[in-house]
Amino acid sequence: MTARAQPVKIIGRPPKAGVSEGFPVVGIGASAGGLEACRNLLSTLPADSGMAFILVLHLDPHHESMMVDLLATQTSLTVRQAADGMPIAPNCLYIIPPGTYLTVAGRVLGVSAPDACHGARMPFDVLLASLAEDCGARAVCVVLSGTGNDGSAGLAQVKRRSGVVIAQNPEEAGFDGMPRSAIATGMVDLVLPVAEISRALIAHVRDRVLPVEQAAEIPDTAWLGEIIELLRTTTVHDFRLYKSGTLQRRIERRMGMAGIVAADRARYLELLRTTPEELNQLASDLLINVTSFFRDPEVFEFLAQKVVPELVRAHAPERPLRVWSAGCSSGEETYSLAMLFLEEIAASGSQVRLQMFASDVDPDAVALAREGVYPASIAEAVRYDRLARFFTKSGDGYRVLPELRSSVVFAVQDVLADPPFSRINLISCRNLLIYLRPEAQERVLRLFHFALSEGGLLLLGNSETVGKIEDRFDVVSKTARVYRRSGPPAAKGGFPLIGGDIRPTQPVAPRP
Repeated sequence: MTARAQPVKIIGRPPKAGVSEGFPVVGIGASAGGLEACRNLLSTLPADSGMAFILVLHLDPHHESMMVDLLATQTSLTVRQAADGMPIAPNCLYIIPPGTYLTVAGRVLGVSAPDACHGARMPFDVLLASLAEDCGARAVCVVLSGTGNDGSAGLAQVKRRSGVVIAQNPEEAGFDGMPRSAIATGMVDLVLPVAEISRALIAHVRDRVLPVEQAAEIPDTAWLGEIIELLRTTTVHDFRLYKSGTLQRRIERRMGMAGIVAADRARYLELLRTTPEELNQLASDLLINVTSFFRDPEVFEFLAQKVVPELVRAHAPERPLRVWSAGCSSGEETYSLAMLFLEEIAASGSQVRLQMFASDVDPDAVALAREGVYPASIAEAVRYDRLARFFTKSGDGYRVLPELRSSVVFAVQDVLADPPFSRINLISCRNLLIYLRPEAQERVLRLFHFALSEGGLLLLGNSETVGKIEDRFDVVSKTARVYRRSGPPAAKGGFPLIGGDIRPTQPVAPRP
């Protein structure tokens, strides 16, 4: 449903014509205490920054906003109240109308009415998710003063698309809930006083992000190889089988955040050698730990209607139904799968016991998954009845209940190097293969074929297929990317095993 467009208010000079559509777009979020922070930020922004700004304030939905008039006197930007179908232009500030959601698609604003019956409203999360999808590396998130945790889920989407995330220093914020929640995600690039954010936007976004993207088109395998080897020998992470283009773009993005131009690669190498914090931050960025509950709802609908009932119905109750979520990140997708199985087992009256394994190479992500605490914004993706059954309120967010948590064993595991689980009925590995080189993709798929029981199912991401070993898998759903194991079994000894008789309390040890 689209809300009736608000009257368009425009104060200030019109934007310059002829500016490239490749300009950065900055999403700014704030609530309590945010007006003063917004004023201070806007007063320091130049009129010709070349960036567009979209402001999401938690406004009273029943009163007309005066934000355009209040903020227009604080900035040289053109200030507009957002309206449905309004194109975005650089050097402009767009302000969300009261009681609406604001999205971006094709550099055009969309204004819609939120579902009043579906959980807490998180308008900043909604904006950031669409901004990341539309603008990619040119998306920027700025979290200012406010209560709650709106923005903490959406900024992960910005991070995933190589965008930049900045948070106001909580020590100076009028209300520190939003910036502290953002920082707690581990995905914030810069934590700054408001007075320094505009300078960071110019230095780290306009003058760094765009040149980085252009420079990334020029391969330099020797330079890249040195960084990969440094990471391999000084951290637990080995990126030799990841796609070089993905690695290079993210490395050059980290260079920009460190204030180093893309061409000065020797300087960045020296920084990595002498600064463990930067090395660890780079490794974290390269791992691309982003997920969400029930991501791609049509896929989960297919699983709920077709795949899960079939697996539960066909499984003998004396054996556990074994599911492996590979590349589980912080656990949202794993718990989503577990909910589907627990719901079906209860609805069908089955005596089948669910035994679910979830693994990721990043120990920090696995720790978050084990903790099972998520922001209130998950109410946008998790139905009310599921929130009531599987979660309890915890501070400003939700914590998974013991029934759901105890159904999953989380483990630190590198699927490229560590032994697989065995006798698995369903493997879910979504949006991991796309980051790997073809030879690594084939190795992982052969490992999955080996790990699956006869007739077991494999779930991949939207842009992934079984590739060269299609003779070992039959297509169940091309749209949902579900495949059934077929073909001859792998030779014994082809892969070492873990989890043959693993107990739910016994995690896999991380590699030394």
